[in-house]
Amino acid sequence: QVQLVESGGGLVQAGDSLRLSCTASGRAVGTYVMGYFRQAPGKERELVASITTDGTTYYKDSLKVRITISRDDAKSTVFLQMTNLTPEDTAVYFCVSTSVRSWIASQYDYWGQGTQVTVSS
Repeated sequence: QVQLVESGGGLVQAGDSLRLSCTASGRAVGTYVMGYFRQAPGKERELVASITTDGTTYYKDSLKVRITISRDDAKSTVFLQMTNLTPEDTAVYFCVSTSVRSWIASQYDYWGQGTQVTVSS
């Protein structure tokens, strides 16, 4: 059974940095597409970043200068480093996994429980 467990969320101030972690069990992170979606209150889920099996990364255009996705295959963990956070980054961040890279939430077959990131001004 595949499980994705996020950690690293919390309350930070505008301008701070934060690193989210997602540890996978039942699925090797290096053999599937891994990513992070986020969902802000009243908004739809949106893909923030993804990393493919060959290490190619994809980012939401408006965020790509402030975020980096990476993975540690030995630890079966995927990281999302975020810098210069703003209140608009406040959302629940979900770790996701799929076989084929996509921007569409329904194409991701495994989801973590989510971790709350709150950025105060």
